[in-house]
Amino acid sequence: MKDRGLISQTVGSGTYITEQAASSLMSLATGDPVRLTSPAELMEARLALEPAIIDMVIGNATSADFDRMEVCCVKAEAASTLEEFEHWDGMLHEVIADAAHNSFVTSVFKLMNQVRTQGEWGMLKKRSVTPERRTAYQNEHRLLVGALKDRDLARAKDLTVNHLLNVRRNLLNF
Repeated sequence: MKDRGLISQTVGSGTYITEQAASSLMSLATGDPVRLTSPAELMEARLALEPAIIDMVIGNATSADFDRMEVCCVKAEAASTLEEFEHWDGMLHEVIADAAHNSFVTSVFKLMNQVRTQGEWGMLKKRSVTPERRTAYQNEHRLLVGALKDRDLARAKDLTVNHLLNVRRNLLNF
């Protein structure tokens, strides 16, 4: 209950219900998708959704969107920790979704990034990301951003699918 933010404990004083306990319990009762989505379910959704939005990104992305993608790539490559790399990796995918210029798509990708911050995803990432895999992900990101900038739809879709399949294989062993 402490890990879920339902209680707090003070040594010598006692155990107390937190202010956010009611909302935490409500989200558990209503089936909060962020808490309930497994890494396998997230990867299944990503494989369905990310390639599907490439058409919108190719058609709607601006030079400012490409600049934001570049920043994400640079920050991910410069990251000194896995957590920092994972943040910029997730941000790149979110920025690509933003480049579709569709508010519903943006909302869905923000939700997917929230799922990526959950403990189970992080534990799998820590176990699966080697320096070689991190370099491979960075290269895949660079190639994808290049294909998007070139507005090469077929190449961007192929790179997206291949990247996600690599992540799934490394993360979930399938």
